Amino acid sequence: MEQTPAIPVDPSLELPKPELAEPKSKANIWLKSLISLAFFLVAGYFFFQKNWSLVLVLTAVVLFHELGHFLAMKFYKYQDLGIYFIPLMGAYVSGKKQEVSQTQSAIILLAGPVPGIILGIIFHFVAVTTEIRLFEQAAWILIFLNVLNLLPVYPLDGGQLLHRLFLDEYNIPGKIFVILSVALMIWFAVRSEFLPLLFFPFLMLSRMIGDLQHERLVKKIEAEGIDLVKSYDELSAEEYWRLRNVIIKYYPQLKDVKPSPPYEISPKEDQVILIIQGLLHRSLLQDLSLTGRFFILLVWIICFAAPFFIINPFIFF
Repeated sequence: MEQTPAIPVDPSLELPKPELAEPKSKANIWLKSLISLAFFLVAGYFFFQKNWSLVLVLTAVVLFHELGHFLAMKFYKYQDLGIYFIPLMGAYVSGKKQEVSQTQSAIILLAGPVPGIILGIIFHFVAVTTEIRLFEQAAWILIFLNVLNLLPVYPLDGGQLLHRLFLDEYNIPGKIFVILSVALMIWFAVRSEFLPLLFFPFLMLSRMIGDLQHERLVKKIEAEGIDLVKSYDELSAEEYWRLRNVIIKYYPQLKDVKPSPPYEISPKEDQVILIIQGLLHRSLLQDLSLTGRFFILLVWIICFAAPFFIINPFIFF
């Protein structure tokens, strides 16, 4: 965002609020996606002892899974969508939306693993009929990775689904669920000797600490009478400057930003805006009744158990 010079404002007039920076260029988003894909391929090539066929099949399976999430999020009009690969770990879809419903979240979370499991079962029967090893290899990876993703462990899709339907990230049961997930992932990483997996519990613990700090700051802001359940566009100019004065007290990187009045744009205003956007709540519509939640839970159970009834996913080991 191009900075403008300091502008004194008549207090009797509405205070100016800085405009948001231009939305991210789709070209930049997809360039970052392609770069992450390149690192993912290179890391996989060396980790799997230069077995290109396995690396390409694994990458195709991961991409197919993430495309399910991507298309569902696109259908629900998320902004700044992109697919990003994490070497030796997987991938994730990033996007923004101010208002999300439980139903939308459930569909988005299931849109990744469910099509993969269905395609894996189809590939299995194709492999049995044709005896083509590539289909057998793809079927194993599709079924194993997508069933694994449905485990009730945060931040896997299954864990996020149960967390979104029955818990709240800000209450004690929600925090306990995340802590248990962290402990389980640490145990699995150490037991399997796949230490790169420790990246996820580290990330989750870091996020939890950040969330605790975020909650304390939110309480202080709400004590000032500022409503945070809104988008940046809905934030009034007066609320912006009041909110700005609060956050510069608690963010060390903003210690050289002058409080208002006078109402003037700082060289760090872009950073201020990003922090304010992070504080504004994304509203989650509780549009699922208890019956609806248990219906989604039943769908999750069927998808998780189906491969074990139709075929044994571990016969490919």
